[in-house]
Amino acid sequence: MGISLMLYTRNNPTCAESLFEKNDSLNVNFNTSKKAVWLIHGYRPLGSTPSWLQNFVRILLNQDDVNIIVVDWNRGATTFLYIRAVKNTRKVAVSLSRYIQNLLKHGASLDNFHFIGVSLGAHISGFVGKIFHGRVGRITGLDPAGPQFSGKPANGRLDYTDANFVDVIHTDTNGLEFIKCDHQRAVYLFMATLETSCNFISFSCRSYKDYKAGLCADCADFKEKSCPKLGYQTELWKDILKERIENTTLRTTVFLDTVGTNPFCTYYFVLSIIVLDENMKDGYVTFKLLNQLGIVEEPRLYERHKIFYKLQEFKILGQFLNDVANISSIGLAYFQSSNQQCSTCKYTIRLLKLKSLTYPESRWQRIDLNILAKLSVNSVQLFCGGYHDRRTGLATKS
Repeated sequence: MGISLMLYTRNNPTCAESLFEKNDSLNVNFNTSKKAVWLIHGYRPLGSTPSWLQNFVRILLNQDDVNIIVVDWNRGATTFLYIRAVKNTRKVAVSLSRYIQNLLKHGASLDNFHFIGVSLGAHISGFVGKIFHGRVGRITGLDPAGPQFSGKPANGRLDYTDANFVDVIHTDTNGLEFIKCDHQRAVYLFMATLETSCNFISFSCRSYKDYKAGLCADCADFKEKSCPKLGYQTELWKDILKERIENTTLRTTVFLDTVGTNPFCTYYFVLSIIVLDENMKDGYVTFKLLNQLGIVEEPRLYERHKIFYKLQEFKILGQFLNDVANISSIGLAYFQSSNQQCSTCKYTIRLLKLKSLTYPESRWQRIDLNILAKLSVNSVQLFCGGYHDRRTGLATKS
């Protein structure tokens, strides 16, 4: 299967050059001591160049001084018969492995190779990894193709054993893997992690259902690094993720939500609460944040109804559309379940802690409370150490 390998470096960031010269000598711009990032496109029924390619190259070179090798396998990808392109993926991997062997002879290292494969390109990356017995440094699968691959054994698709570190971003399914929606959205998400200041924090969870229920807001399992970030920097979690596989024999599946347009940023906070009141048994808690400019931000909350236990900490995960900095106050509201309405009940909260998960390096904002307020159930709010009654405008300070 004929393929072309085009090289970009900071010496030639906009004008691609052949990786190998006609006499099989290596391009002088390729530096064997630097990382080599391989970009492998997917199915191209019309044979057009991927619209994202040049921008991807530019962003990668701005981020890191690396060798970028664009693998052009359009001869095998351009067909109206998808199944034919699928069959060509293994042929492309074999052809690519020959070039890699040549690079190794020139002093390159498998551990310095990072393959980024899109759609069918993800499985080509996996097949290359299998040829080299999983010794390549990293494979990133961006929306790996599903048809003809889903349900196949590990030797028939991209698998987590194909490299020292394998991360996959899925955006066209409900399902280390990152989940969110629209084929090839993963490409633009990955680019956004390089081009923006957003931290795309993800949460380890057994299922998307549990994630939506807010059951996976704890990042303590990842130690001081907190929850993994999607994208190019995910490799910083490699050692922790490999340790989890060794301890549980399971891949780490993580979830996150984004907004629908570039740069896709959202911001997560977790609010931890310890209640003292036995009357506060069932219902849900909401919160909002006020910054020093007087702007109120209300989050999407991942869990509402739950049972509260006295002196037991529970956590509420909130997703904000805007970054909330310089927080001046927290608004807290408690709503009982419909069958336990009590307009005269008194509630005591012992502890509140607010933490940004998007920027985990920021410290917990801790509020110690031992206060009692006589308030209507439907109007309880907390503003940094006191309850506020929206009906009367009165506040009780701790």
